[in-house]
Amino acid sequence: MTLGTDGGTVRVAVDIGGTFTDIALLDAGGLIHQSKVSSSSDDPSRAVIEGVAALLDELQIDPSRVAEVLHGTTVGSNTILQRRGAKTGLITTRGFRDVLEIGRIRMPDMFDLTWDKPKPLVPRRHRREVTERMAADGSVITPLDEGEVVAAGQALLDHGIEAVAVAFINSYRNPAHEDQAIGVLKAAFPGLLVTGSCAVLPEMKEYERTSTTVVNAYLLVAMRDYLQRLQDGLKAIGIAAPVLVMTSNGGMLAAEVCCEKPVMVVASGPAGGVVGAARLGLARNDKDVIVFDMGGTTAKAVIIEDGHPTMTSEYEFRDGISTSSRFVKAGGYMLKVPAIDIAEVGAGGGSIAGIDKGGLLVVGPHSAGAHPGPACYGLGNDRPTVTDANVLLGFINSQALAGGRLTIDRTLSERAIDTHVGGPLALSTLDAAHGVRAVANAAMARAVRAVTIERGRDPRDFTLMAFGGNGGVHAPDLARQLGIPRVVIPPMSGIFCAIGMLASDVEHTALATLTRRLDTLTPDELDAAKAALREEVAGRLAADGYGDHQRRYLFEADLRHEGQATELTVRFEGNDIAEIRRLFVAEYEKTYGYRDETPIELMKLRIAGRGLRESRLDFAAMKIRDRAGASRYGTRDVSFFRGSDPVPVEIVGRDAIGAEARRGPLIIEEFDATIVVPPDARVRKDAIGCIVLEFGA
Repeated sequence: MTLGTDGGTVRVAVDIGGTFTDIALLDAGGLIHQSKVSSSSDDPSRAVIEGVAALLDELQIDPSRVAEVLHGTTVGSNTILQRRGAKTGLITTRGFRDVLEIGRIRMPDMFDLTWDKPKPLVPRRHRREVTERMAADGSVITPLDEGEVVAAGQALLDHGIEAVAVAFINSYRNPAHEDQAIGVLKAAFPGLLVTGSCAVLPEMKEYERTSTTVVNAYLLVAMRDYLQRLQDGLKAIGIAAPVLVMTSNGGMLAAEVCCEKPVMVVASGPAGGVVGAARLGLARNDKDVIVFDMGGTTAKAVIIEDGHPTMTSEYEFRDGISTSSRFVKAGGYMLKVPAIDIAEVGAGGGSIAGIDKGGLLVVGPHSAGAHPGPACYGLGNDRPTVTDANVLLGFINSQALAGGRLTIDRTLSERAIDTHVGGPLALSTLDAAHGVRAVANAAMARAVRAVTIERGRDPRDFTLMAFGGNGGVHAPDLARQLGIPRVVIPPMSGIFCAIGMLASDVEHTALATLTRRLDTLTPDELDAAKAALREEVAGRLAADGYGDHQRRYLFEADLRHEGQATELTVRFEGNDIAEIRRLFVAEYEKTYGYRDETPIELMKLRIAGRGLRESRLDFAAMKIRDRAGASRYGTRDVSFFRGSDPVPVEIVGRDAIGAEARRGPLIIEEFDATIVVPPDARVRKDAIGCIVLEFGA
């Protein structure tokens, strides 16, 4: 089946993972086409360009018909993980040179005597002080010394600095000195990349603001170079369409904006899947969902309540488990930007298993990635991974993946697990494989608990929506462990993050710091603050080409009880102060389990202005084109539980599942993913095409 060259415009969404790059194409008739290619770790844009070109050629679509390219990228997160960012300097107020290193004077685990504080992205020798001072109310105490700014800039340039962050005390109240310093630096050193804290985060709390600004400066070179290569490569294959990048909070921004504020897209990759899960949940009338996204490198968990993903205004990016937990701090680099509240662990299909120095079995966080990949790929890795364990247990095909495009060798998986796990622990091959899978499942369950139980939510009250190449393989075990009664696997689950981008809107955010007791705030004052934010965001949406009828505005308030150091965020409509109070009290009690009678403070007001894309995917009317080789039929021996013999299990395609429930065991194979139906589950397909697994009576 081909589209030919006369079918109108098409839209392309691309999600880069650590192992695969996923591509979804939405044609003018609403039909979705898919592709999956190995990621190119040396230059992620190469896999994008080659994969898009190959899919367009396969479908006989002229590249000029592509109207927009939607993109989720891991460039920001990988740059931080690999410490490959720009050589960065910091210019700050005299006396505050060490704010970045002191942080919050906390550690993630008070009993871990081996813990080392993350090294600052800007070493002390590259942090410079200048004379200036703003009061807490924004009045000038000491004028800025421009000569010191020039001297600081020259000293940093002499040390090979490529990007400079400027963060002055209390500049969120009055950015005049910061703007002045940035102007001086740009005039004196035109080649130096400069970013100011007020342009990134006009909020109080000097450490959080300084850290976020430093991360933004650190990513400037990598993000600009990458997006430029991507756009040049797309033009070379005939695509002149604009590139929109998925942000950490689930919106889309023009590539040019992301080049200035790369800190907004550090968590770009998984956000598309969360947005898609929220839209799909609403289409299914399933508003309370736990999102579980397991790919080749990591597994992510998010909760969606009443149709909206849980958001956070700050999170720490770090190795291992990455979460916005209010109780675990100082383990990574603080980013105080709007983001979906995601817990992430280094447990994916490519996560490497082995024995630690204490003789315990560990899985991840290191991954074999796309190259060399799991041992079964035969590309040079001899270490066992979660995928190798699943191959041996029969959960995934032991001959080929990705619709037959990727051949694998089961004997290599067996050799790797015997050598590095079974032998050292004196276990049989199957028992060792079950052990690898159990350890990985425990890590993923920890991520789910981080966004549910640690937030005062009971996972048994939610539906588990699983996607990613490995989501359908491990979700049933997680549901069983956590008592979740239902698992939903959406269509095209293996590339669902790319699918979710097709359902996203352009989104701009802005905020105002108020610091007012709620009982002293009047509706008129609240309305005035909202109007100022609305005007700011409306201008950005207008610049993107969205008229009044295409705009929607969502308001959030950050509140706390007087004397507290952290806030909770609530979404609200209108100017009813009593309703805002009620929403905060309910959220506080849900999160902490009790009520506090202390007066409430409104710290910040935030707006999200959305430009509604006319071409946004409607999940209720979604149409899918099946790929050749996506489904296989037959039987395969599968070992579901440790200590039990493998049993023959029927292998079917998604089209073999109907509305009437049937009992497991069953393996559903697709081009992009595998779904495991264990013996204690029932499986059916809903009206949209989702696979639904149910447990219990």
